[in-house]
Amino acid sequence: MIKDSGATVKLDEGSKSHIRADNGLVKLEIDLETGEISYIGLKGFYVKGIRSAYRWKGREVNTCLYENHRMKEQPTTVEDGFGKGVHLTVIHESSGIPTLEQHYYLYENMPFVLSRSVVVSNEEIKLNFFAVIQSKSLSLGATETLLEDELRVLRVPYDNDKWVRYTVESPPVATESYEVTTLFQPISRRGIIIGSLSHDVWKTGIKVKGEQAGAIDELELYGGAASEMTRDSQPHGYVLGSRIESPLVFLGFYEDYRQGLEAYGRANATIAPPLKWEGGVPFGWNSWSAAADKLDYELYTATSDFLKHEVQDYGFQNEGTLYINFDSFWTNLTKEQMQDALKRIHQNGHKAGTYWTPFAFWGKPQEFDRKVEGTDGEYTYGDILLRDYEGEPLPDIAGGLAIDPTHPGTLKRIDWFTDKFVTDGFEYIKLDFMAHGALEGKHDNPSITTGIAAYHYGMSYLAEKLSPERIGRPFFINLSIAPLFPHAFAHSRRVSCDVFGTIQDTEYLLNSLTHGWWINDTMYRFNDPDHSVLYKSFNQPATTRHEGRSRLSASIIAGTVLLLGDDYREEEAAWRAKTWLQNQEIINLARLGKTFMPVDGNWGKAASDTFILSDPNQAGSVYVAVFNFDPAAIAHKSIDLERIGLDASCRYNAKDLWEGTEVEVVGKLSVELQPAEAKIYRFCRIKS
Repeated sequence: MIKDSGATVKLDEGSKSHIRADNGLVKLEIDLETGEISYIGLKGFYVKGIRSAYRWKGREVNTCLYENHRMKEQPTTVEDGFGKGVHLTVIHESSGIPTLEQHYYLYENMPFVLSRSVVVSNEEIKLNFFAVIQSKSLSLGATETLLEDELRVLRVPYDNDKWVRYTVESPPVATESYEVTTLFQPISRRGIIIGSLSHDVWKTGIKVKGEQAGAIDELELYGGAASEMTRDSQPHGYVLGSRIESPLVFLGFYEDYRQGLEAYGRANATIAPPLKWEGGVPFGWNSWSAAADKLDYELYTATSDFLKHEVQDYGFQNEGTLYINFDSFWTNLTKEQMQDALKRIHQNGHKAGTYWTPFAFWGKPQEFDRKVEGTDGEYTYGDILLRDYEGEPLPDIAGGLAIDPTHPGTLKRIDWFTDKFVTDGFEYIKLDFMAHGALEGKHDNPSITTGIAAYHYGMSYLAEKLSPERIGRPFFINLSIAPLFPHAFAHSRRVSCDVFGTIQDTEYLLNSLTHGWWINDTMYRFNDPDHSVLYKSFNQPATTRHEGRSRLSASIIAGTVLLLGDDYREEEAAWRAKTWLQNQEIINLARLGKTFMPVDGNWGKAASDTFILSDPNQAGSVYVAVFNFDPAAIAHKSIDLERIGLDASCRYNAKDLWEGTEVEVVGKLSVELQPAEAKIYRFCRIKS
C-alpha cells in the first residue's frame, strides 16, 4: 500500500493484476489482465472498460490488443497547479507494434482524473487519430429516474461561426461534441464532464452514441477531429515523432454539472493561464451593426460626441472612458480622415478600437499577385495562402481564403499591421474569421503539421506583438468568429455568432450563454455578447422597446464586453440610450464583469429563459434575469426560490432593477412578461 498526498494506491489482496487509486471522491481501477481502466465516482457514477487507441498503418490499435500490461514502477507523487496527488503510468507492450503508455493523475479532494496516452516507437511514426478514452459502459448512478430526468448529452460546437448552436440531445443519439461535453440529468443536475485540456496540437472530438432512452452505449474522446463542423476540407494533419502524446484529458464527476463545467474552465486556465487584463469591462460602441460597409467619418465621430455629451455623464462609462471601435470597412476613411477621427475621440477622452482578419484573404484569384504588406515585395498573397497537399488553395469560408499562420510572409504582415495599429493609437482590436487560421492543410513550416498547431503558432506571435511589455500600454484583444480553443491569446471571445437587436437574436445569443457561461473569467476574462443593438441595425427593421431592452439585458448578464451598436443620429436610438443607460443598478451590474449561470440546461437547441448570479458584494443575495422570447404573446413565468439556490422557507425582497419596483416573495415569484420583455431582479433575504 502507498499513501501519499491524500491519494491511496494499493494492490488487491492476493493479486497483482488489479490496481486501485482512491482519493475519497474518485476511484481509478486498472485491470492489468485486460488492459482496461475504470473511473468510479461517488453515488454510482462510473465510466468503465476504458481503452485507449490510435490508428497506425491503416488499422486501429487499442490497449486490449496488447499482450502485456504492466505498471511503470511505483506511482509517483505530484504537486502542481491542481494540488497534491499521484501519477500512475500503465504500459502496454507487444512485439511488432509501438508501445502505448497511459498516464493518470489523481489529486487530493478533487472529483476528477486527468489522463494522457503516449505512443512510443524506436523509429519515427505518424498518427492523425489518437483516442484517449473509448468506453461502452457509463452511468450517472441514478435509480428509478423520472423520464424528464433521463440522461442528456451536450453538444459543444467547435467554433461560433455560421450561427451554430449548442444543443442538448437525448438518447437515442449519435452526436459529436468538440473539446468538451457533459452527460447530465436535467432535474438532479448530476453529471459527468469530459474534455481536453491541451489545445496546441490536436483538435479534439467527443463521439457519444446511445440506442435507448437514458443510456449511452459508446463514448470516445479522440485527437484528430476534422469535419464540416471544424470547417475542414482536409483530414486532420499527422503528428510525427518517436514519442507522440495525445491531448491531456479531464474526466470529472459532479453533483451539479454546472459546477463541473466551471471546474473544467478553471482546469484549462491552470494548464494555459488566460491573457491578463488589469482593466475593467470595456464599455463603448462598435460600428458594424450601425453602418456595416457604409461606415464613414461622420458616423464615427458623431457617435463619440453623442456618447461623451449625452450619455457618459449619466454613468455609461467604465474607469472614466469608452472605447469607440471601428469594425470592417474602416478603410473607407482616407488617411487624413482617420487621423482626424482618432484625434477627435481622444479629445473626448475615449479610446480607439480597430478590426482585422489576420488569417483570411478577401481578394479574388486575379489578386493573388498582390504584394503582402510589410514584405517589401518579397511575397504575394498567393504565396501565403494555406493550400492542400496538391497545392490548391483551400475552399473559401464565407468568401475568405485561409492564410497560412506559419508562413514568414504572414508573420511580416502581422508585424506591419500590428505596428500600424499601435502607432496610430489604437487600444482595442477585434480579430475576426480566426477559424481560417486553424484549418488543416500543408503549412509552410514543415515542423507544424496540424491546424491547431499552426493557429497556436500564429496567435502566440500576434499576442506577443500587442503585449503591454512590448508596446508600453494595455491593448485589449477580442476574438469574434473563432474556435473556442486555444484560449490564452485574447482577453475576450464572442460567445455566439453575429447578433443584432431582435428578440430572436437575443434568444440565439442566450443559447450560447446557456451552455458557455463558464468560459467567462476562466479561460477568457470576458465573454463578448456582440455589439448591443438597442433600436435597429443596418440589416433589420426597428425593434420594439421591449426587444431593445431585452437585448441590452442579455448583454449585461453575459459577462461582458458592453459595446453598443446603433446610429444615435436616429431619434429613437438616442432616446433609448439616454434613458436606459442612466440606470445605475443595471450599469453597475455590467461593471462586475460576471456572467450569469442558467438555472436549467435542458433546452434542446433553444436558450434557457432564466439565469442567476450570486451577488459578489452581499452573501445570500441573488440576481435573476428572466426572458420572454415570444415577440407576440404575454408570458407567465415562475421563479422557484429553491431552484435558484435560495431558502424557499424564508422571505425575500425582490427588486425589479429596470422598473425599480419591489415585492416580498416566499417560495416562488410569479412574473408576467410582455411580448419580448426581460426583467432583472435582485433577491435579498428579509431579516426577521
